[in-house]
Amino acid sequence: MSSGTGRSDRRLLAPFLVVAGLLGLWASFELVLAKFATLDDADAVLGCDFSIVVQCGANLASDQGAAFGFPNPLLGLAGFVAPVAVGVALLAGARFARWFWLLFQLGVTGGMAFVLWLIGQSIYVLGTLCPWCMVVWAVMIPLFLALTLRNAAAGVFGDGLRRAGSYLLTWLVPLILTCYLIIALLAQLRLDVLRYL
Repeated sequence: MSSGTGRSDRRLLAPFLVVAGLLGLWASFELVLAKFATLDDADAVLGCDFSIVVQCGANLASDQGAAFGFPNPLLGLAGFVAPVAVGVALLAGARFARWFWLLFQLGVTGGMAFVLWLIGQSIYVLGTLCPWCMVVWAVMIPLFLALTLRNAAAGVFGDGLRRAGSYLLTWLVPLILTCYLIIALLAQLRLDVLRYL
């Protein structure tokens, strides 16, 4: 059985997945390069270090920057390949079974949970905002919301959520912007970011 919305998946979701995945890969790659630079020279001045509040160095050097025992950006390099692959397959006309959408949702949800933890650690524990990390956050939020609402509207989670998913999809952009605004407000209230720009 195929769970998909066909034409709208190819026209809207597929290009979004490709672009989001490529942006996530780019940010992850930049973070890997920054990590290599700090491994080569602990005193390296990174191009993403703008102030004591907006910088990559502190985040990459922290325990949180290697939550699973290796640098977090490696997860991004591996993980962001999936949305690109799914998007390209949809553009080529692929239709996926319900189990595939559920597994893809599980992976994206796990990534979103990790990003939420990293956002909290960055703002409330490390006291810094890593620019490339924020690109990853900015990609994961719409990726998670778009996929979750698409899956709800397509009946992947059961027929009971179809109507809610379809309705909330019409509010996708305001929902994404609201999430961005909440994070920006939390960062400003905690770190007074504007003062250090």
